[in-house]
Amino acid sequence: MSVFIIAEIGVNHNGDLSLAKKMILEAKKAGVDAVKFQSFKADNLVSKDAKKADYQIKNTGKKESQHDMIKRLELSEEDHIYLKEICDKEKIEFLSSPFDIESANLLLSLGINTVKVPSGEITNLPYLEEIGKLYENIIISTGMSDLYEIKEAINILNKHKKPNITVLHCNTEYPTPMEDVNLLAIKTMEKELNLPIGYSDHTDGIEVSISAVALGATVIEKHFTLDKNMEGPDHKASLEPRELKQMVDAIRNIEKALGDGVKKPSKSEKKNIVIARKSIVAKCNISKGEKFTKENLAIKRPGDGISPMKWYDVLGQVAKRDFVADERIEL
Repeated sequence: MSVFIIAEIGVNHNGDLSLAKKMILEAKKAGVDAVKFQSFKADNLVSKDAKKADYQIKNTGKKESQHDMIKRLELSEEDHIYLKEICDKEKIEFLSSPFDIESANLLLSLGINTVKVPSGEITNLPYLEEIGKLYENIIISTGMSDLYEIKEAINILNKHKKPNITVLHCNTEYPTPMEDVNLLAIKTMEKELNLPIGYSDHTDGIEVSISAVALGATVIEKHFTLDKNMEGPDHKASLEPRELKQMVDAIRNIEKALGDGVKKPSKSEKKNIVIARKSIVAKCNISKGEKFTKENLAIKRPGDGISPMKWYDVLGQVAKRDFVADERIEL
């Protein structure tokens, strides 16, 4: 099964629907499977006195509160309908992360059957209970979480029915320092949770997402922007269209390269076996009736004669005919 690649537009549309549309079209060109937005009501999400994260202050300044910043980036019900219609037309999946139950219900009413639980909601018990009731397919990010918290969240999602859950390893720092990525956690989560594991990538560049696929990630999510220099909290930790395309192409190559895990000669290399391997040959002219010895035998290419693995089977046998130097030995 192909890795499911999500271009997270998030709030990088800056509240501008024309910009959001351009981003959907560019993401489609890059070859991703889905674009993801964020669905919220600022008044339900953030207290008026909530502080911004350091990266948000760095990217948007101190004057505006987190509430006011988020309020600017809120999408209405009509906005959701409009953006989903564009995605449907372009045959790219529309996804969103609802930050409250009202938004989760809105997405469900639009026929969206896969929901993305953001990292910040992993300890929101009432929210998780409702998401578990509402949705059949759930992707959950695990930034800032340990295994105990992740297992607890999964148990809550499973409380009423058994949705299809994919868990994303994640680090909630923008951009994530390389020393904090901890990609090997993908293998630990795979073993401990017995669920599909993906990776939500907040690092600079594309190499970590590609490496996550090599480690078995089934979903890759990466922030996307048209221009990293735009004003907004997440643009600087996002990929521009050219980079997104490079990441998608690299992931598709890695998928092919992973193979089936069975160690055997590949179709493309079989033709080189005879050329690269060696045979037992006459080191010098050998007369009929002469014994084969270390002194009159050699091992040389090509490999279409007796394999050198039969060396000790050949030594001491008698030549049944004359051989000239470099001729493949026959018994």
